[in-house]
Amino acid sequence: MPRDGPDIAFDRELEGLPSELRWREWMRRIEAVLFASASPVPRGDLARVVGQGVSVDLLIEDLIVDLEGRSFEVAKAPGGWMLRTRVTYAPVIRVAADVGGQVLDLKEFDVAVLAAIAYHQPVARDGLRDIFGKEINRDLIGRLHARGLIATGPRSPRRGAPYTFVTTEQFLVAFNLESLRDLPDREQLEDAGL
Repeated sequence: MPRDGPDIAFDRELEGLPSELRWREWMRRIEAVLFASASPVPRGDLARVVGQGVSVDLLIEDLIVDLEGRSFEVAKAPGGWMLRTRVTYAPVIRVAADVGGQVLDLKEFDVAVLAAIAYHQPVARDGLRDIFGKEINRDLIGRLHARGLIATGPRSPRRGAPYTFVTTEQFLVAFNLESLRDLPDREQLEDAGL
């Protein structure tokens, strides 16, 4: 989210720089904002740090090319863009970095429940029981909810109606999806025995 309060005065246009240096500076500004942000940054917020009428999309494309071969990348996420470490470096980071609560550390069944929620949402616990043929532990639902991967969904207005569950933007970010449309095709998963 952008900083609250009045706009900070700085030279957006960079008219004193030659055009190629100006372009490179705008790329670096976008890189700096993505690096510093704890959440995906929308196009409109990025447009605030570059010249008026400059294509944020083209700057991001050039930044992606500029970062090739680096340990991190620009990724499209729900709500905007973010910098993230490439998957190849996950084991190295786990060994040497303090990642605190960032590691999902999900069991295979946890991922299966997440997938069921993603494909069938909104889904209640009894719906998950029907899918898996057994009761889904409240603790599992609580852990997925605490990690921000699921949230409560719409609930029928009738008295005593069960809570339903849906996936969140954090789920999309964690699994490198822009939207639920990016989930693998269910029929292909079934054909593969998953």
